[in-house]
Amino acid sequence: MALEFAPGKTRVGWIGTGVMGQSMCGHLIAAGYPAVVYNRSPEKTAPLVEKGALLADSPADLAGRCDVVFTIVGYPRDVREVILGDQGALQAAKPGTVLVDMTTSEPALAVEIADKARSRGVHAVDAPVSGGDVGAREARLSIMIGGDQEPVRALWPLFEKMGKTIVHQGSAGAGQHAKMTNQILIASTMIGVCEALLYATKAGLDLETVLKSVSSGAAGSWSLSNLAPRMIAGNFEPGFFVEHFLKDMGVALAEARRMKLALPGLALAEQLYRAVEAQGFARKGTHSLLLALASLSAVEWKPSTKA
Repeated sequence: MALEFAPGKTRVGWIGTGVMGQSMCGHLIAAGYPAVVYNRSPEKTAPLVEKGALLADSPADLAGRCDVVFTIVGYPRDVREVILGDQGALQAAKPGTVLVDMTTSEPALAVEIADKARSRGVHAVDAPVSGGDVGAREARLSIMIGGDQEPVRALWPLFEKMGKTIVHQGSAGAGQHAKMTNQILIASTMIGVCEALLYATKAGLDLETVLKSVSSGAAGSWSLSNLAPRMIAGNFEPGFFVEHFLKDMGVALAEARRMKLALPGLALAEQLYRAVEAQGFARKGTHSLLLALASLSAVEWKPSTKA
């Protein structure tokens, strides 16, 4: 029997209700999908519970009550715990359940989860996302999917409630490899954005005026359009945490070593972000790289008085 998911009939579970997960799950609830939620810090589920979600005691408790289980947590070790652990979702998932990990994690772990799920009659899909807190809030994420065709097809209407660019990349792990490609692009781009702003500052230019010129031309990028204004305003709060980006770059570098691939630009970016971490900004946004680079040239970054 083909998998079919529909509002009002399909109960979704959501594990991980942080910066991204809360908005993403909220879109599904708004679309009519009854939800069960779990977070290690239960107070972070409160906004979703207020919208009608039920609160679970554990990932296993949640999975036993749901048709589709989404996870978006911090690190691969967290993914392993909430899906494969003693109280993990797979322990209680009924045959036919679909597990969807939207964490940026290790491709090999995605394959392992898919294999173990298949042995229990459960489907597993890896579907990491890009777009940050704004993309999650506005339901315009890019979703990169790895997994078998049938569960991916059935999940498509749910993905459409969370994202605008939805692409099935291939078999299990392919979504994670696509996300690594995304993170490699972001890493070097962020260096360029930060260095450009520092250069413009030292040259005495008005940063808002400069952005008008450069953001719509060949130098334009998502990071320039969305994060440069935050840097200019002195707002380094996270859309995506530095510590999580370091995790992603570590995964990408490990995969590169496994493939005997030299990625010196990514290695440089990872080292610069280690400096960001060392300076105490691990829980700030990835654009706080600007502060670490500013310190190299003894530049005191001051928020624009116009911001």
